[in-house]
Amino acid sequence: MAVRLVQIEGGPRERGLAYGEAARAEIRTSIAYYREAFRLSSGLEWTDVQASARRWRAPIAAVAPHLLEEMDAIADGAGVHQDEILALNARGEIVRNNDSAFNPGVAEDEEPADGCSSFALLPEATGDGHVYCGQNWDWREGTQDTVVLLRVVQPPKPTLIMQVEAGQIGRHGANSAGIALNANGLNGAFGTPIGIPQPVLRRMILDHDYLKSALQVPFDVHQHIATNLLVTHRGGVAVDYETTPVVHRWGLPSHGMLVHGNHYQYGVPDRIAATHRVSPVDSLYRVQVIERALASARTATSSAEVRKVVAATMSDHTGHPDGVCAHPDDRAPDLKRYKTIASSLVDLTSGEYRVAIGNPCENDYELLPWQLYDGPGGH
Repeated sequence: MAVRLVQIEGGPRERGLAYGEAARAEIRTSIAYYREAFRLSSGLEWTDVQASARRWRAPIAAVAPHLLEEMDAIADGAGVHQDEILALNARGEIVRNNDSAFNPGVAEDEEPADGCSSFALLPEATGDGHVYCGQNWDWREGTQDTVVLLRVVQPPKPTLIMQVEAGQIGRHGANSAGIALNANGLNGAFGTPIGIPQPVLRRMILDHDYLKSALQVPFDVHQHIATNLLVTHRGGVAVDYETTPVVHRWGLPSHGMLVHGNHYQYGVPDRIAATHRVSPVDSLYRVQVIERALASARTATSSAEVRKVVAATMSDHTGHPDGVCAHPDDRAPDLKRYKTIASSLVDLTSGEYRVAIGNPCENDYELLPWQLYDGPGGH
């Protein structure tokens, strides 16, 4: 597989040091990319970004000091400044804070939220009776070479498998308790105090081995920006949260399927209703395309056929270049070109974790060398 595979274990500092050392090149590539991207999108020099990132140190320390310790150790292992790793983990929050002034009642920023199309398929929606989940991770083309597949062994907590940007401590993945998390960006300026960044929130969810505890996390912490969180469990249930700093709304599967894009599907929060606009608008049709195409998984006669249906669905080019399988738009500036940088397909029944690095229309879903359930079990 043409991507960095990193396995880390031990305490927070041991994990961070190992991560930073193993992904040193990718972390430095990520820093170089965001140094230029911040200057273009927000007019911020990298020193300004690092100074801004320090504002998130206290909120993280208040709810997850062990994850802050892990981040600082990543920096030490990679030979970069600790504020640079903090910036990589709060990059969405910093951009949104600067572009929109993070005040309610003003027009939302032009910078779209992270793209992504996520799905969950429960036993009644799959011909093999398995539980599947996954997503197309759509983000900046320039971050393609920073994708890292990370396995975190951290007993007594569950073992995690995640796909992340190098230096980040969480994003999308699943754990050995059979809990998976897929996440999609949502827009909105809510004018609330500093809250924890998304990689921390998502890692906190995946660190739980009880489904109830994992689902409780967004209600127990204050997050900084809006995001959609799709939680799937190997027992055959899925819950979708549209989370914001002020209110959370939720949706449940229909006929064993749950699909989400980048727009509010359960209602725009009152706080931003007057100024809200859907961004990116292609989310409105991506969800339709996926729901229609995944319906045929119900009649698949084997797991291989289910995977084939998913691969074809997530490779769909309706609305090209802004389809489910997103390709760079040559009309956009180089640093703002989006594409599908990775696509995941997790069989929560068998514990097989597959990832296509880059566009799934051009790259196969490869089985990772890690079995999801080789770790502390769940409930």
